[in-house]
Amino acid sequence: MRKLYVRIYFAVLASLAAFALAAGLLWRAFGEDGPWNQAYEVAVTLAQNALPPANAPKAEQQAALEKLAANLRVDIALFAPDRSALAAVGEPLPAPGAGRERGGWIPRWGGPAWAVRLPDGRWLEVRAPHGHRHTPFGLFLALALLALAVGVGAYPLARRLTSRLERLQAGVESLAAGELSARVKVEGSDEVAQLAGSFNRAAGRIEELVGAHRTLLANASHELRTPLARIRMAVELMKESADPARKAGLEQDIAELDALIDEILLASRLDAVKELDTDEEVDLLALAAEECARYDDAQLDGEPVTVRGDPRLLRRMIRNLLENAKRHGAPPIQVRLSRTGGSAELAVCDHGAGVPEAERERVFGPFYRRTGTKEIAGAGLGLALVRQIARRHGGEARCAPRSERGSCFIVVLPARLLSSSTSSR
Repeated sequence: MRKLYVRIYFAVLASLAAFALAAGLLWRAFGEDGPWNQAYEVAVTLAQNALPPANAPKAEQQAALEKLAANLRVDIALFAPDRSALAAVGEPLPAPGAGRERGGWIPRWGGPAWAVRLPDGRWLEVRAPHGHRHTPFGLFLALALLALAVGVGAYPLARRLTSRLERLQAGVESLAAGELSARVKVEGSDEVAQLAGSFNRAAGRIEELVGAHRTLLANASHELRTPLARIRMAVELMKESADPARKAGLEQDIAELDALIDEILLASRLDAVKELDTDEEVDLLALAAEECARYDDAQLDGEPVTVRGDPRLLRRMIRNLLENAKRHGAPPIQVRLSRTGGSAELAVCDHGAGVPEAERERVFGPFYRRTGTKEIAGAGLGLALVRQIARRHGGEARCAPRSERGSCFIVVLPARLLSSSTSSR
């Protein structure tokens, strides 16, 4: 049977059939219609024949009861129809309850007793001596053990199924987290195995498509540099009599296109390569000071904090934050570097219009442009690269609200070393 639902269905049916069969056998052994009923009738007949009539003197009934109990090693008692004691051998026994109309097992503190009601209304009650008493709860104990056995037998099947589903879920979550090489082991030939195979094929196809997309993007961006170089050379060879405004506009367009290609290449590389090209200790304050020196209205304040990573990527991250503040904000640009716990926190704030709360997460999306704003140079990849670089270094980037006018972008990175001195620039 390869169908999973068929296997589960028959497993449940087999468990129920085994339980029903065992319960039937137990009921036949302990139930009213089984051998115990016949034993009860035999006991009634034997007791009636061995005992004197109900109106016989108590002494005669005591003698007959002692004869009946000889060599039995049991506690036995005889009661009148009104449940008064007539005779007893061994330890005394209480009379059967007033509501009882038929014999059977009677729970007692000293051990269960067996009561037999004779045709003339008298009661004969027997209890085994200590060491030979069996509780009437044996049936319930047997049923409990049987239910436990069924549960233990069904566990491996259910666990095997759920463990495979858990592994499949882990594979799906890994794929969703960006691990395109995630695959799951195909076990068996049922629906879960088919689902695992389908997931592996889908994950492989996704990996191929994403890889092809990255390769195409990288190759296209690389090939665009050749015509750009020719255009730049043509601009340089333009006659001195050319329109200076048109020449300046063309040079600006070429610079923006060159920057866009550079950002696309970097974003594509960050997506394709998971490891850093360089992993070394970087003085983040010194790096920020070098980048702030390129802007007249940038103010740096902070303390030396050393992080570990790629200095070229970290420099690009700081430059993109400064460029974003220059394009979308208003001077001055305030840059602050501090250490919070075991992390380095870099904050770049401006005094522009600010980012609405609904767009504080969306601004980190590739090619995102805010609606309702004037046309500003740039392709919308700067902040996306900031977040990519921060996450590649084990950190995070976010847009924080400010009490005053403007925006504040914060990058938190794991700090490696910290100097006790502080500086202000």
